Amino acid sequence: MTPSSTWSKLIFGFSCASTVLAASYRVQDTYIGHSFLDGFTFQNIADPTHGRVNYVDAGTAARENLTFASSTNFIARSDFTTVLNPSGPGRNSVRLMSKKQYRIGTVLIANLHHMPEGCGTWPAFWTVGDNWPNNGEIDILEGVNNVGNNQGTLHTSPGCTMPGSRSQTGTALQNDCNVWINSNTGCGVSFGSRSFGPSFNANGGGWYAMELTANFVKIWFWARGTSVPSDVSGGSATINTNNWGTPVAYFPNTSCNINSHFGPQNIIINLTFCGDWAGSVYGSNNCPSTCNDFVNNNPGAFQNAYFDFLSLRAYAVENPIWDMAEGSQNPMSPHAI
Repeated sequence: MTPSSTWSKLIFGFSCASTVLAASYRVQDTYIGHSFLDGFTFQNIADPTHGRVNYVDAGTAARENLTFASSTNFIARSDFTTVLNPSGPGRNSVRLMSKKQYRIGTVLIANLHHMPEGCGTWPAFWTVGDNWPNNGEIDILEGVNNVGNNQGTLHTSPGCTMPGSRSQTGTALQNDCNVWINSNTGCGVSFGSRSFGPSFNANGGGWYAMELTANFVKIWFWARGTSVPSDVSGGSATINTNNWGTPVAYFPNTSCNINSHFGPQNIIINLTFCGDWAGSVYGSNNCPSTCNDFVNNNPGAFQNAYFDFLSLRAYAVENPIWDMAEGSQNPMSPHAI
């Protein structure tokens, strides 16, 4: 066998492989302070979730101090001084979308000091592909109305379900990720204490990490003051997720083809109010009045409705180990899948 024919067979073998089984990752993008303003756009759009919110543009956010960046922190918040006209626009807030998209073979790590809290609030840190829901959505940090537990969720087109039993520390809520059933509940996992809202903030925040591969989506959370992997807490240039232990949320490809349900993802950071989720459960979350009335008439209640990011890092897979039995992509590129 000649060297050229050997290489041809290797290329053919690799072309039949696309699934990353295990990998280390190298940092691709680091967002700290002012780089959030450079790396994200302001989505001045109507709220897709029908919230009592007015998403403002970059100029308005700067004038009203709804975003603030220093060398170490990035703040994104809502207005907390204006009484709203019930027939006018909702409360001013921000919805930020990353300029870059991140493919399968990505890890995101967010170090947050504070997140929005308060009755009526619906904050989220998540990713989404083009042509929703056909390229998927991954909710990393999301919840409503001062609850204490985060919810990590996948939202997909039909044909993506999760097994009833899987290796995670969180509690599965629903196992069908299809957005067209159960009012777009998605396949969610409930996290433990101090993972959301006032309890998260009182503890000084913590770290969220999400890993997206062709075999699974995993989400971890480490509260401040707990044992955190050193590559996470140190913002290392390289990370190894195999050393992070059992995730809180684990979404395997057992009955969900990740490659076909998830395309390149934009990162979204947003804060809305009431709407499809926070509004629908408002009365059962020990909150006063009605959701829209409370948001309209109590601006001071939203003084703590802000994100404080210490950092956000995006990592890409390096030196992958490939499953030679699956797929059809060229593994010579770390972003092949």
